[in-house]
Parts: sequence; C-alpha cells; structure tokens
Amino acid sequence: MNAPGLPTPVVVNGHPTDLPHRVCARCVQDTSVPGIRFDAAGVCNFCALHDELARTFPKGVAGRAALARMADGIRKRGKNDAFDCVVGVSGGRDSTWLLWCAVKEWGLRPLAVHFNDGFDNPVAGENMVRACDRLGVELRTVTSDWREGKDLKLAFLEASVPDLNLGTDIGIASSLYGVATKAGVRSILIGQSFRTEGIKPLSWSFFDGDYLRAVHARFGRVPLRPWEPERPGFHLGLKELAWYALRQRIRVHTPLYFADYVRSEAEAVIKGELGWVYPGAHYFDDLYHSLLKWVHRVKFNIDLNMNSDSALVREGQMSRDAALARAHGVYAIEDPKVIDLCIKRLGLTRADMDRILALPPKTFRDYPTSRPTMERLKPAIWAASRAGLIPRVTYDKYFRCGE
Repeated sequence: MNAPGLPTPVVVNGHPTDLPHRVCARCVQDTSVPGIRFDAAGVCNFCALHDELARTFPKGVAGRAALARMADGIRKRGKNDAFDCVVGVSGGRDSTWLLWCAVKEWGLRPLAVHFNDGFDNPVAGENMVRACDRLGVELRTVTSDWREGKDLKLAFLEASVPDLNLGTDIGIASSLYGVATKAGVRSILIGQSFRTEGIKPLSWSFFDGDYLRAVHARFGRVPLRPWEPERPGFHLGLKELAWYALRQRIRVHTPLYFADYVRSEAEAVIKGELGWVYPGAHYFDDLYHSLLKWVHRVKFNIDLNMNSDSALVREGQMSRDAALARAHGVYAIEDPKVIDLCIKRLGLTRADMDRILALPPKTFRDYPTSRPTMERLKPAIWAASRAGLIPRVTYDKYFRCGE
C-alpha cells in the first residue's frame, strides 16, 4: 500500500522512475530513497549499515566505557587550557542534551559555540542562553556575514540541488574549528547520531566545502571573504580540514553515537534542569528548515523526516505504524507564514520561487566537488577515520551511502 501522498511513478530526487513502490520491512525507508536496496527478507541496506554502526559504536556498558575513555582523553589534552573542548549548540534538543552531558556526566569544561546565519528561531536562542547560564558555560556566537549567507542560500536554490542549507552546515562546522583554533582547544563535540537522525544518502546531503565553492562560483554574486584559520567563514574543503586535523591536531567527537540517548528521557531532564522549551519541531531551531522541508517535498520528493523516523524505529523510540503514517506527509514546520518570511528575507517573490521550483532537479554530481579526490584518497580516509584523525563515520558516510 502506498504511503499517503506518494506519487506514482516513484519520484527519486525529483525525477520520475520506473521503480515499483516498496517499503523496507523493518524501517519506513522506501524506493524514493536513492540507492536503497532490499535483502531477501525485505530489509533495506540502510538498516544493515545502522546495525553495523551500532556494533562499532555500542551502547550500554561498552558505550559508557567508551564515553569515559573519550572524556578522559579530552581532559588530558586540555588540562592546561581554559576550556578542554568546544561544544556546538543550536538550542535544539540534541545539542542541549550534549552540553548537559558534557558538564554533568563527563565532567568537562566546554566552551559552547553557536553559528547564527540570520534564521535563528528565537525560542532556540533563549534555550541556549538559559542552558549555558545554568551550567556555568561560556557561550560564543559566530554571526555570519548576512550578505554571504543569503547569497549562498540563493546560489543553492538556483543550483537546483537538495543541499539547500549547505552554506549553514559548512558555517556551523567552520565556526567550531575557528573558535577552537582561536581558543587553543583541540577537541570538538557535536550532537549528531545515526541512532536518532538516520543515515542520509549522499545526494540528499553532500557535505563538501569545495562543492560549496563551485556552486558559489557559478551562481553567487557576493565574494566570499578569504579563509583565515580563526575566521574561516564558509571555507571548509579538504585542504582546510587537513590543516585543522594535522596542523592544529583538532579532533571531532560524536559522543551520542555511544550514548543511551532516548529523546523523551533527555527532554525531561533538560526541561527540568535547564528550562528548555521545545522549538516546535525537530530541526526548527533554524527557521530556514521550514522552507527547506517544503522545497524538498514539492520539488524532490525528499522526506528527511522519513529518514530520521526510520532511525527511531530501528532504535525502538517510535513505532513503525506511527512512522508510516507520517511518511511523505506535510511536516509541522511547513508553516506558510514562516515559508513566506524566509522567501521575503532572501529578497525573493513567490513568482521567483515558482521559477526555482520549476528548474530541472539536480544533485551534487552535476557540479565540481571533492568527490574525485576523495576516491583517490579512499584508503587514506579509511585509515584516518580509524586512527581518530577524523570522525570514524566519515568513511561510511562518503563511501557507503552512495547511489
């Protein structure tokens, strides 16, 4: 039975296909997901990768031991510094819980860093300030140049690819590296987890600073200011990443991979201790996600919530029936008023958006990227991910989630 609203024939990345509609027998990923495959039992390859990652990053007793070793290493590396780690915060549930754990569970001395691209949800902003105040953590906000940030959003809309928020994603990551460099901190903690957010196919989210620069070179109008180690702006390609990892010896950690992180339980803690307020939906700490979800749905037939819901189903934090009922539906944050606000802030009209929606859908493969270099460096990337020079999941993301 087709999920509500799923078009026939199946649309993948905005293109109709002759694929028969099929849903994973375990999660709710379906044939609208690029590169999905099913085994003899009808279970998809994303479930298989999830299970392999779960074995690599165990929870429970083994996970707590791994987190204790991680925290001990971070404390030793930063014992003579004002801060022993940088924690990225957005005001959402995941990053607020991570900050709470860093202080309360692992005894770290974090410096909280937030990147503001001009679309912050005020509720999330209040959450950050309140959490940092109650935990006694310093908060530093890196505010992007509005002209650059706006221009990048417009460039990716014109590029007609799903990676509509790559500028902000790069900005978040580069701000963490930049502040860490300036503060002399060599450990970064981020609140991502395959257990609750899922594993995105590459064409839905190709994180690559060189890809960003290629799209900007073709569609951008505002020059990007040059890269500086402490003020990297929107520059975070392979060369910059290598500089931070090898020259500065900065390590990025994903603690929630090992944590017994149940969203409902974590939410109760941060509400009670930090006065956290739900921003309205997952990812709604950034208002631009309202427009992003809408464009994904109507232009590309991409349902990122189906992706994250599938992860929650695998982890037993959501029933499969509940996830199926939400698949390909209109998500809560697709508020017409917020969408109109985003369009207006970008200096566009509805007619402009109609033209953009009508552009032929593309993916990162239609533009110059670091992908060819990554392919040549595949053995080195594998070795670096296993040695801890880069997040271990990096190899899986770029070489096991393709189409």
